[in-house]
Amino acid sequence: MLDAKKVQVTEERQSKKAPMSDAEARRLLDSVAEVVLARGKSIRRLTRAEATLDDLRGQSGGFRAPMVRRGKTLLVGFHEEQLNSLLR
Repeated sequence: MLDAKKVQVTEERQSKKAPMSDAEARRLLDSVAEVVLARGKSIRRLTRAEATLDDLRGQSGGFRAPMVRRGKTLLVGFHEEQLNSLLR
């Protein structure tokens, strides 16, 4: 999908090999204005002020993947429609 839209990825990492620390997740949250949480078919939009590190975590306690930041929006979890919208 990213290749088809000719999206340039500036940073990519494997969450199992190099998990994100709490400090890194806080810095990421501080760099955005909106967080879009995708869990299955449901979408939840939060402002930065409303979002917490626990919102970014999955059932296992680790941070969810993928996380895609574009501008001031962070998409957490895979939701094809939201990803397409973010990449427009």
